[in-house]
Amino acid sequence: MAAEAPILDEFRRLRARVPQLTGALAAGVDGLVLAHDTPGVEPDGLAALTAAALGVAMRVTDATGRGDFRELLVRGTDGYVATYAAGRTAVLTLLATDGVNVGRLHLEGRRAGARIGELVDADAAPPKRSPAKSSAKEPAKPMPTRTRTARAARTAANARTTTES
Repeated sequence: MAAEAPILDEFRRLRARVPQLTGALAAGVDGLVLAHDTPGVEPDGLAALTAAALGVAMRVTDATGRGDFRELLVRGTDGYVATYAAGRTAVLTLLATDGVNVGRLHLEGRRAGARIGELVDADAAPPKRSPAKSSAKEPAKPMPTRTRTARAARTAANARTTTES
């Protein structure tokens, strides 16, 4: 993926602005890792779990009439897991210590998610053709359908079952 190096650069800038970050992961909404900086956390498992959580979050926002998914925050006894929409086909998941300023985490996470979304969406865009050779193209696909998120949830469940065995 051509956008991996710029995404890793964004992670470095994000860590400089929010020193309490302990990890960052960009993943497709299908649960595939695009780039990661997650010391001590297995990135494929985190991406699969993020996709599963995204599926649930999307259903909650849909069922309650709250619009499109934007972000999800989970707090544990030792810190936070925050997931932000990153363009049409990706999400950014950040791991932070319990002492993080949550407002700052949201501010920087939203900005980074927007920048990463631009990188991923540009990388996924088909090459432009000259007008003489162009043909009708399908419109850009929006965030995943329930079928894609259901597949990601099954992948996450299978990953948990495999690790628990």
